[in-house]
Amino acid sequence: MSVPTTALAVPEAQQRFFLGVETSARGRAWRDRLDARGSARALAIAQRHGVPEMLSRILAGRDIEAADAESYLDPAVKRLMPDPDTLTAMPQAAARIADAIQRGENVAIFGDYDVDGATSSALMARYLRHCGLSPVIHIPDRLFEGYGPNVDAIRSLAHRGATLLITVDCGTTSIEPLAEANKLGLDVVVIDHHQCDEILPQALALVNPNRLDDLSGLGHLAAVGLVFMTLVAVNRELRRRSFFNDARREPDLLSALDLVALGTIADVVPLKGLNRAFVSKGLVSLRRRENVGLTALMDAARLDGPPEPYHLGFLLGPRINAGGRIGRADLGANLLLEEDPTEAGRIAAELDRLNRERQAMEQHMLVEAEAEALAALGLEEKGAVVVTASTGWHPGIVGLVAARLKEKFGRPAFAIALEPGGTGTGSGRSIAGVDLGRAVRQAVADGLLVKGGGHAMAAGVTLRKERLAEFRAYLESSLAGAVEQARRDDALLIDGALSAAAANLEFCASVMRAGPFGAGNPDPVFVLPAHTIAFADVVGQHHIRARLRAPDGAFMNGIAFRAANTDLGRALIEGRGQAIHAAGQLSVDRWQGNERVQMRLIDVAPADRIG
Repeated sequence: MSVPTTALAVPEAQQRFFLGVETSARGRAWRDRLDARGSARALAIAQRHGVPEMLSRILAGRDIEAADAESYLDPAVKRLMPDPDTLTAMPQAAARIADAIQRGENVAIFGDYDVDGATSSALMARYLRHCGLSPVIHIPDRLFEGYGPNVDAIRSLAHRGATLLITVDCGTTSIEPLAEANKLGLDVVVIDHHQCDEILPQALALVNPNRLDDLSGLGHLAAVGLVFMTLVAVNRELRRRSFFNDARREPDLLSALDLVALGTIADVVPLKGLNRAFVSKGLVSLRRRENVGLTALMDAARLDGPPEPYHLGFLLGPRINAGGRIGRADLGANLLLEEDPTEAGRIAAELDRLNRERQAMEQHMLVEAEAEALAALGLEEKGAVVVTASTGWHPGIVGLVAARLKEKFGRPAFAIALEPGGTGTGSGRSIAGVDLGRAVRQAVADGLLVKGGGHAMAAGVTLRKERLAEFRAYLESSLAGAVEQARRDDALLIDGALSAAAANLEFCASVMRAGPFGAGNPDPVFVLPAHTIAFADVVGQHHIRARLRAPDGAFMNGIAFRAANTDLGRALIEGRGQAIHAAGQLSVDRWQGNERVQMRLIDVAPADRIG
């Protein structure tokens, strides 16, 4: 297959900046993702495997060597998944779950209220149901119970006759609740991926690749991926015990990869290695529409065409999450387990309604938060962090607001919902190179926060209202250096340049062979050099739609999401009729049975020179 590309040569003096763009509309430098060594690697891939030039550049830009390119283009779960027993405590976990299945025990599953928790809970429950059990699922209420197991819920599950408690996507730090479970006679198996302390809770088996004594190297997996590996181990153990026969056949675990893909994408774990295989094969499973609940959700979300990672992250995931944020926490898990199409349609419609309600609440909170942030940062937007807080905000939505603030202001951001009693509950989101979780844990140790935790890119906090200013000052002083360095190093990495005519469906299909794209395997960024803005205007919810014309007369449609009233949006609107370099990611727009390529615009720069 021949795919036309027009990668442009950059003179020696300007190789530091792609097309000479030192400062774009968004204030960023543009740099070629490939250095000299990467370019040589791309050439080797193209020559050895006969792949198109741009595809070889994309692979090289993700550190793929020529010897590994063929297997990378066909990620296989069976080839990439190690023996589950490489995970510490996996043999004990698999044996105990197999015991429960053979004995017909009452099993309780305790999950988190997010998408990873819902998919993990549903995946475990589906397997146990197939094996003849009727497990009980408990998803805690975000507002009244908070994250993870709690003593009251544990007591309730024990009262209902549970003898085995399996926690998924939670439990690693639940010292007191799991001690209560042991006191009540429940065996506990924890399957989690969150950061571990030196002191672990009482559990018969705690499977977590991030525990200090685990050497599996699988800390990048989402909880749902770990549940899948656990079920592979359980399946192997039951096979060894001759549990399966003509009357009860082994479940087809690979058919459940649609759930694994959804949880993996929604939890924003890096799409490398096994995670990438989970998503690649899970999308194939999802396109077969065999899961009744997921099919109903795709229909409710009006998903047109085959599902892609973008749809999982921005259409399906938010609807599953809406139940945990502002509705019933267990709606998502219930939907994923539902086998009746009518009931699945009802739950999916309710989640769709809750998601619209969530969007309205988020927009209202975001307007207030942005105003507060602008007042604090000043006209010159000085400051290392954004910390906003208000009474009346919904605690289930502050994480989304923090993410929007981080995007808008390009620095770590917190949004905190203040309760009438003087306590605030909030979430923070960070930028690459700034470890927010470490800062929050130190703030807890210093007594600034009632509690808090998280990882490098996201954190949660609980604090007293009177400590808010002190917390803000602490973040400013402790993160200023890291934020300054991260913002200085922030450059848009470009995979290549091409013309509108070259960006056709065949080219997109070639590029997608390097997917699925997401966290850790970023969507390729292409530049349309010296294209004229033939049209640009605001559409929908603060988006900018544009039409770009190449020097040869070919056209490309573009969309800049949430760009109205931003530097990017203003550059597009004010630049109508002018030539620009446009940077973005290609996607296939499907409308009424027609397919056409469009660009998701992420930055532009004046085209006063080309290299």
